[in-house]
Amino acid sequence: MKKIEAIIKPFKLDDVREALSDIGITGMTVCEVKGFGRQKGHTELYRGAEYMVDFLPKVKLDIVLADEDVDRAIEVILKTAQTGKIGDGKIFVTEVERVIRIRTGEEDEEAI
Repeated sequence: MKKIEAIIKPFKLDDVREALSDIGITGMTVCEVKGFGRQKGHTELYRGAEYMVDFLPKVKLDIVLADEDVDRAIEVILKTAQTGKIGDGKIFVTEVERVIRIRTGEEDEEAI
């Protein structure tokens, strides 16, 4: 099993969720996060004063999948979340050793 963590632009969330659902991936956790990378924030004007916004709003998706579903999920996220502009986000893939569904006690792929 693998865990995909995808950091994407907030306005792309619904498109990504729908595209993943279309290929049969329905379970995910979504968090609103803030951060920066090469984008390095931006300046804004508020009541006549300019100030630096260092951390930009993003959305983080956590998805745990069977190994055979990972490549398809990554393709869908890349295709759907990409705008071609700086700040589109990142995808991280890590190994998951164990999953347990609390309600039933099912483990690993049966618990996904």
